[in-house]
Amino acid sequence: MEPAPSAQRPDGGSAELDDSWTSPTAPAPPDQQHAVGWWALQFTPRVALVEEAVVLEVSASLRLFGGADVLAARVRAEGVELGCLRFATGPNALAAVALARANVDDGLHEPLHRLLDRVPLGVLREVAEHGAVLSRLGCRTLGDVRRLPRGGVTRRFGKALLGAMDEAYGAKASAHRWLELPEAFVARLELPGRVELAEGLMFGARRLLTQMSGWLAARHAGVASFTLRWKHDFHRPHDVPDWGQLTIRTAEATRTLGHFCRLLNERLAQTTLGASVEELVLVADEVVPLEEVSGTLLLDKTREGESVQQLTERLAARLGRQNVVRGIVRSDYRFEAAQEWVPVDEPTPRAQAPLADIPLPTWLLEQPMRLVVRHERPLYQGPLVSLAGPYRVEAGWWDRDDDGGDAPLARRDYYLMVSEHGCLLWVYRDLAYDPEARSPWYLHGIFG
Repeated sequence: MEPAPSAQRPDGGSAELDDSWTSPTAPAPPDQQHAVGWWALQFTPRVALVEEAVVLEVSASLRLFGGADVLAARVRAEGVELGCLRFATGPNALAAVALARANVDDGLHEPLHRLLDRVPLGVLREVAEHGAVLSRLGCRTLGDVRRLPRGGVTRRFGKALLGAMDEAYGAKASAHRWLELPEAFVARLELPGRVELAEGLMFGARRLLTQMSGWLAARHAGVASFTLRWKHDFHRPHDVPDWGQLTIRTAEATRTLGHFCRLLNERLAQTTLGASVEELVLVADEVVPLEEVSGTLLLDKTREGESVQQLTERLAARLGRQNVVRGIVRSDYRFEAAQEWVPVDEPTPRAQAPLADIPLPTWLLEQPMRLVVRHERPLYQGPLVSLAGPYRVEAGWWDRDDDGGDAPLARRDYYLMVSEHGCLLWVYRDLAYDPEARSPWYLHGIFG
């Protein structure tokens, strides 16, 4: 069985790469192992290839990704899609590799020497090379080897065995050559079997897209187009070329895996293969830097794999453009007319906000509420106290009513007031009110 690459959980662990591992010298394909390493660089710049494993040192990245448990769950979920079958944590890389080979997930909440003392000899390559002799000496676990006289072990097996033991147990510092990202992304995947239908390519393509998304995240970039190529079987008809391909273009540069998969799945559903396929190649064609944006109310949705722009585009296509709208600023001094709702895909006009120097309430009432007056002071849950104002607004002479005549002129003095309960209110006094009316005071907005 071809080795399946894997990844790591937090704090310097790694994962076993082969679900049928029998020897610590059974390597994963170099291109596949590197692809997993490139994907892992989105979590930390400290990624290394240790034998057939991919290891990450992520202690400095835990807070960025929401803590150890959240990061571990994400690495495990995405790693499984890449074919990773074993995951483990440990205080150092070699210990994590050994624990992964022994199917021990967590190497951080129990003393390391107790865990390693129980695992078999084959989890460390330098020990497994002398496994037959050590077995005849009665050694079955790393703990048995650790209890042998060090001088005798060095004379009989050399320094490499004890060096690996000391590194795994944390008695010796380890050095790694950190993996570097390539300038261009090209990933290859040999399919486990021949695929006859285009839709069947999606399983392998998703693995390649996951790798590309991680590579893009590590480069803080996105793609505007990518190409999936497939190699036809040798026994294809004469009129079928060696390779077929499909290029996907996006409306905006992105690196969201879900969006890539949706677009590719739609195109594959409309594609007919000329022959069975045995190999896939994914190429990132147009790579552009992405500006990192945060602070949106839809941040969690963005982390799930769909940007706000993609979400609004999809909703507009499904519900109709008139049913998905956004607010734009208008050059109007009246608060109720300073914003207009337009379809989400309509270009935004350049409008200067005339209310920039005036405090604006968080919530604006759809209809101003007339307030009761007592001793010439407006009441709202008790007497109101003015904190700032007045801010005079005189506007609206350009509007027309339904009959084509002039609309009523808005002449108001706005005040920032506070109630007895500490609520900040946006209140105005109507300068054009009828003296016979009950009150000239109105509540128009509430501050958050």
